[in-house]
Amino acid sequence: MTDANRPVRTRFAPSPTGSLHIGGLRMALWAWLFARHHGGQFILRIEDTDQKRYDPNALQTLLEALRWVGVDWDEGPEVGGPYGPYVQSERLALYQEWAKWLVDNDHAYYCYCSSERLEQVNKEKQAAGIPPGYDRRCRYASPDELAAFKAEAEADGRSPVIRLKMPREGKTLFPDLVRGEVEFENESIQDAVLLKGDGFPTYHLAVVVDDHFMRISHVMRGIEWLPSAPLHMQLWKAFGWEMPQYAHLPVMLNPNGKGKISKRKPPVDAKGNVLPVMVHDYIKGGYLAPALANLLVGIGWNFGDEVEVFSMDEARERFNDFSRINPSNSAFPMEKLEWINGLYIREKMTPDALADALRAPLEAAGLNVDMETLRKVAPLVQTRIKTLNDVVDMAGFFFKPEFTPPPVEKLIQKKMDAASTKRALEACIPVIEAVDPFTADKLLGAFTELGQELGLNNSQMFGVLRVAVSGQAISTPTFETMEIVGREETLRRVRLAIGLVS
Repeated sequence: MTDANRPVRTRFAPSPTGSLHIGGLRMALWAWLFARHHGGQFILRIEDTDQKRYDPNALQTLLEALRWVGVDWDEGPEVGGPYGPYVQSERLALYQEWAKWLVDNDHAYYCYCSSERLEQVNKEKQAAGIPPGYDRRCRYASPDELAAFKAEAEADGRSPVIRLKMPREGKTLFPDLVRGEVEFENESIQDAVLLKGDGFPTYHLAVVVDDHFMRISHVMRGIEWLPSAPLHMQLWKAFGWEMPQYAHLPVMLNPNGKGKISKRKPPVDAKGNVLPVMVHDYIKGGYLAPALANLLVGIGWNFGDEVEVFSMDEARERFNDFSRINPSNSAFPMEKLEWINGLYIREKMTPDALADALRAPLEAAGLNVDMETLRKVAPLVQTRIKTLNDVVDMAGFFFKPEFTPPPVEKLIQKKMDAASTKRALEACIPVIEAVDPFTADKLLGAFTELGQELGLNNSQMFGVLRVAVSGQAISTPTFETMEIVGREETLRRVRLAIGLVS
């Protein structure tokens, strides 16, 4: 699995074009876990050579997303390291040097063709039923022809690109840690551009140069990059450098199993709700970092022993190779995430920790949070919410500056009418006044007895009270709510309710 003489060094190399995609986060987690299992290094490298899509704010959101789930890096932005800089746009001279080396050593060539010519070539090929791609005019041009192409480009103010000379015959056999040996026909592979006219490298050149000089031992990337594998292998051979071991990993599909999860076409659930795609959407959505990490690591990777809930420390102990990775793509299970998130809230958080975590979504909803009250509320919602944001609908009423009385129809319970609802509420007043101490247990006993006297079942009796005191049909438990609200405020709200049904 690993070369004992070569230290394990993995990397995650996102492009700063926006918030981190959950598929990218899974890739980072897998690479990080593998490095940590082997006592190796995990490197963060920023691939910003696509200047058209570059977002100056993206780097910070990338770093925030990784730190949120506990991924740390040994080398990279804000950390430094011996093989930096770790931002590709700061390494242009290195790429240009090695692109020229390839030309000088007959592994690459200058191409002077204009974009208009390339477009015309593809149109002609399409019309002839031939696969699109460069026709290698500059590769096979005579010196005189090449001089003419160069002069024409210079007259137009165009700089040449550098293309790789791919072998035209034979096969490239690519060893992959997940898929075994993959075979490619060389004649089907293009002479890819390595260095663009603006001096920036393409992904193909930059990734090989960086992986070499950063001493990367294992490259983990999505299956969508497998068609580029023979091109990269030929680059490693051309340079004469030791190639890392590669693992082309499965991608995550939409929850319905159709198509890769994409931020351009966000997935929707069975009810038509748009599902989050970016990590920051999950942070804002009230999901816990350990729960999301747990889910992502387990999509396509088998922890073993039929265990579905595990910590990253536990995953690290088992992430020793790639044998547990299913090469097939997997659907993203949104419902499972909600289950895992709810489980983490219920079982892996103390009430105080939960109270601290619930403050942010309540304040984001415009509510003024009193922490003393929230610490009383947290245990009540802990077993009832799946995300932190659920607290707003369930218990946000505790923190509203003014109580909002409920609509009359919410007060009236099943098989009751306005008259019976009013009668029940009026009967509540002396009970509320008399219960001592004013605690949930005492209130439960007193109102269970009152319901029996009125011929109401618990669902009716407690439901009337719950809506009267909380203003909503679904809330924290009725009598715990009354205890937190207090006797006087409870009386006031019940009297308001009486007025509503009169």
